Order: sequence, then structure tokens, then C-alpha cells
Amino acid sequence: MEWLRVDSTGTTPLFEQVRAQIVTAIRDGRLTPGTRLPTVRDLASSLGLAVNTVARTYRELESAGLVETRGRKGSFVARMDPADAAMSEAAQEFADVARSVGLGREAAHRYLDAAFR
Repeated sequence: MEWLRVDSTGTTPLFEQVRAQIVTAIRDGRLTPGTRLPTVRDLASSLGLAVNTVARTYRELESAGLVETRGRKGSFVARMDPADAAMSEAAQEFADVARSVGLGREAAHRYLDAAFR
């Protein structure tokens, strides 16, 4: 994971920097489902971090459903990103409501755009 970097002078906690970069890599496809992650010790060593910092990162990723720990086999990118299911369901509900009030795709998108502002 040579793309993973931490900034020890920044204000963002180190575990959060690592967590956010791994989440981004999962979402953009650099880390695909089933990919084995480095061991906590190996990643800590390569980044110059404490083992507990990386362990916390992995725990948080596991709690979010993005990583699965398989005992002695290690930690892996989960087979299904929970955000996919949640966003697919929400998108379907949004589309259903938009259609029920007579909105087309473009009109519905204006509401989404406004919600993100």
C-alpha cells in the first residue's frame, strides 16, 4: 500500500488519516473485495506508526463493515460495502418519491444538488 501516507504534523489524528485513505481506496476500487490487508504490525512498521494506531484503524473499519478479520488469516476488504446497499436503497426510495410527485430525472437531480450544498 505504497499510496498510503500519513502527515504527523497535521491536525487530523493518524488513525483517521489511515482509515480515510483505506475507505477511499475501497470506494474507488484500488482495494477490491477480498483483498488481504497488511498485518497491523507490517502496516504500522511501514508507516512509522504505533501498532495500536493501526489496530484502532482496522477495528473502526471492521465496525463500519468495510473490513473483515478472519482470525489468523488476517484482515480483508469486505465482500460488500455497506454503503452500496444503503445508498442503493436510498436512491430507489428517492426515485420512487420523485416519480410519485411527477418529477423527472433532471428535476429530481436539482433536489439532490441542493441537498449537497
